[in-house]
Amino acid sequence: MATYEFSRWDGQSQFQPQSADELFDELSKYLMHYGEEILPNLERWEEEHPDLVDMLVKRGLVERDREGKYSITPKGLKRVENKALEHLLQQSRRDQVGKHDTDERGPGQVNLEDTRPYRFGDPVSNLNMHETLRNALQRQGAQTPIRMTEDDLVVQEMDYQSNCATVVLLDMSGSMTRGGKYGAAKGVAMAMQALVRTRYQGDFLQVVGFYSYASPLTERQLLYSAPKPVSIFDPRVRMRIDLDNPPAFVPEHFTNIHAGLQFARRLLGKQSAQNRQILLITDGEPTAHLEGRQLVLMYPPAEKTAAITLAEAKRCADAGIRVSSFALIEDYFYHGLVNFVEQLAIVTRGVSATCNAEDMSQLVLSSFTKGRKLRRAL
Repeated sequence: MATYEFSRWDGQSQFQPQSADELFDELSKYLMHYGEEILPNLERWEEEHPDLVDMLVKRGLVERDREGKYSITPKGLKRVENKALEHLLQQSRRDQVGKHDTDERGPGQVNLEDTRPYRFGDPVSNLNMHETLRNALQRQGAQTPIRMTEDDLVVQEMDYQSNCATVVLLDMSGSMTRGGKYGAAKGVAMAMQALVRTRYQGDFLQVVGFYSYASPLTERQLLYSAPKPVSIFDPRVRMRIDLDNPPAFVPEHFTNIHAGLQFARRLLGKQSAQNRQILLITDGEPTAHLEGRQLVLMYPPAEKTAAITLAEAKRCADAGIRVSSFALIEDYFYHGLVNFVEQLAIVTRGVSATCNAEDMSQLVLSSFTKGRKLRRAL
């Protein structure tokens, strides 16, 4: 996985001018990893290379408010998402994105090569006229007029696509800064947003970031997001936070998968889609959980936190939600994390995978497309 670093230009290396789109794409790479902290650099660019910033503004990719602060425009945001989707599809081992499978009929349909005899109630629009005429000619011979009977009728098989409601749970804990993990995971989430917008318009998709808490992310908030910085370095942490009366400082870099799953379950419970799924992307065992109106932070990871998290995962499965977990591992072996996601798969009867940041995109895309199911029309 490529890593990105940025610093003020020292004037030593020769500058090569780029188009506005190329320049924005380079800026986007840093946005993926560092979030909105990159944007103040545009103010320095304006001082040193005003023509560059002017290119981006005229192209409609960035804009400046009355206070002089720069932001990404909706056009720029869509470009980042589409580029992320393009990268995701290039990384996929499939020639094309599949459709989601379902056991129930839903809106939308896909023609298949297969045909079958007509049955009462089949729509006339599904008739395969070529095979129907061939059957009539074989029955009566080359005579005119051609008289068709019900036995001659052949209809085209159709597959019915079902809408799907998906929540992507994105780990924003402090450890996600390492090895380009967060940038890769965020890229997959943004690609999913572009995929739903362009191919599955009837779907529901929500990205939820989880750290010490869990919160939904708008498309812009996702683009601007970054992992929570580590704020305490104690080798052992046991903290209880009253959510109704929290202290001024609460460390946010912990991994609260429990809160993420709970939020996702409640959100998906409001959706009417036949297929509902959670895609969990994380690089660590849970180190935080909720007990009523108390937030509990525990490091090193504790069995109690794992048990409470697994119980919530089971509630998701019992509610008919498909849970897929993707554990991002680095060069060394994460025994505890691997064991945890395996337990998640067991209690949810779902999917778990261990992967690095480079391979994750293919696995997430495959799981997403399988989260909707196809049924051949009766």
